[in-house]
Amino acid sequence: MRGSDESLWSKMHGAANPPYDVLAANTAEIQRYTQDRLLAPLDPAAIPNVRNQLPRFRAVSNIPGLTRNGKVYAIPFTYSSMGLIYDRHQIKEAPHSMSALWDPRYRGKVLDFDSAQHNFSFTALTLGYPNPFQLTKAQTKVVALKLVDLRRNLLSYYSLPEDATALFVQHKVALMFGNYGTQQVASLRKAGADVGYVMPDEGTLAWLDCWAMTRTAANQKLAEAWIDYMLEPGVSGLLTQRQGLANTLTDSPAGEAQAHLLWLQPVEDSRVREQLWRKIASGDRPEAF
Repeated sequence: MRGSDESLWSKMHGAANPPYDVLAANTAEIQRYTQDRLLAPLDPAAIPNVRNQLPRFRAVSNIPGLTRNGKVYAIPFTYSSMGLIYDRHQIKEAPHSMSALWDPRYRGKVLDFDSAQHNFSFTALTLGYPNPFQLTKAQTKVVALKLVDLRRNLLSYYSLPEDATALFVQHKVALMFGNYGTQQVASLRKAGADVGYVMPDEGTLAWLDCWAMTRTAANQKLAEAWIDYMLEPGVSGLLTQRQGLANTLTDSPAGEAQAHLLWLQPVEDSRVREQLWRKIASGDRPEAF
């Protein structure tokens, strides 16, 4: 199926017998599924292609949420950083921090992704908070006000990568929070935009999609064979060739292996972030926070 994390969660969590044998989700979602006992452990020995993965992805115990009680519940297969995309004609020197989004020189020339979770997290990183996924109430308020301030520079929020590409080209955008990362860079360059891509010095949010097996999978060996097939070099390579996404077998040309990437994790209270984000995106004044 295609759709949001929320739509997959509702189908999995609301069914007595989840309708899928395998699913792909990012690390934050995998943690939710594992905690609610919706996944079954995998046998890495039955997925021999994991041996072809880069060391950072073979070491699943070092990636939050992929193991539990010594068992493996998910195998990484594709990922992307969420960096800064900038117009080389308007910005001659590559920015080094997400704080560039607030630079008054780019008033009306910034695009931001319409997401409570990611906006709060990258802004927390920009402010120097050590854990952008677990904020205190005081930190959350500071972040919210910082996002209110960002509105001065915004041209618009976007939801889909193709919408961002159209807005970027049509309105001569200078800088954008690239929620879809290298995939967006490829799309923009295909549309004729001369763009650069930066992973900020303070750290870069990144999603890591992983394959997992549901607890109701009818045939465990077949499910593991599917995951193994998706790690074939020819299959994983298509993610890069067709979508501009990184795979777990080869180094990303964007230099993500050297960057400080923070894989998505569950946040302290998604409902609070969503409530505040609705106020931010709808234009509420700072005193409302």
